[in-house]
Amino acid sequence: MSEPRIKTGIWVSAQLRICDTQNIPAVIIKRGDADAGGVLLKINTLNVGCKVLARVFDGDGNRVWMVAAGGAAQGPEQHQEMEKNSDTYIERELNTDPDLWVVEIEDRAGEYAPDGEIINS
Repeated sequence: MSEPRIKTGIWVSAQLRICDTQNIPAVIIKRGDADAGGVLLKINTLNVGCKVLARVFDGDGNRVWMVAAGGAAQGPEQHQEMEKNSDTYIERELNTDPDLWVVEIEDRAGEYAPDGEIINS
């Protein structure tokens, strides 16, 4: 059974509030369709890594998060490369989907957890 669908704008607002209560900086980089836009989360762990999570739904209609770009870094140079790759991926996706939301979360301590399982692509 699939989970109930929440309007994207409401879901994004809730994530910003969650981050705010945990003192995790988070900003909307791009606003998409308020009702049903897709979502990308750019999670920047500041010199530890940077990754993009894409919200997708599994075969049962449950929300899962796919690692679409980036990952863990072994040092500052590799972190810069991961962030550049993440930004390139986001830009490419925005060119194909104007309804897409992009939220950047600066999570130095790695405390933010999205509302679903994270899978590798």
